[in-house]
Amino acid sequence: MWETRSIMQAAHAESESTVATSSRRTARALFVATAVVLYLVDLGTKSLVVEKLADRGRVDLVGDLLGFRLTRNPGAAFGTGTSYTVLLSCVALVAVGVVVWLSARVANRVWALALGLLLAGVLGNLTDRVFREPGPFEGHVVDFIQLPHWPIFNVADMCINVAALLILVQAFRGVRLNGTRDGK
Repeated sequence: MWETRSIMQAAHAESESTVATSSRRTARALFVATAVVLYLVDLGTKSLVVEKLADRGRVDLVGDLLGFRLTRNPGAAFGTGTSYTVLLSCVALVAVGVVVWLSARVANRVWALALGLLLAGVLGNLTDRVFREPGPFEGHVVDFIQLPHWPIFNVADMCINVAALLILVQAFRGVRLNGTRDGK
């Protein structure tokens, strides 16, 4: 009787381990796919906008509601911190390292999506800071999406904001990176 119970417990533990490994692989794959695809979308849209809108004003897509207008942002969000571009670049480098470090622990798909979005966004804007004029770590971020009464932004900015929302949702739900819940 005891032998049967311990065999069943061992089989159950092995099954849980297999499920955890599968969840971790799925989450990591989602993290990598999200980060790579959205980083490439950000780079592609910025390249296209710089090429096509360099000498143009606003291009309306949906009347006054949505348009494209090329701007170059030397600062942080909403153009603040323009004299701290090098510091912002260094903070972004640290953020990339932290996100990659956290991704090694992720086993939850929502967390994986959030971290992938965050990495894509931070890398997208960091790439501008490193490789665009006026020089390394001082480059201006390409922004181009314009809504009424809102600062002009880019795909990387959208990724960062959606990531922040998902991270807040997971925190309020008490869901950890590994998928477990607080207090359980």
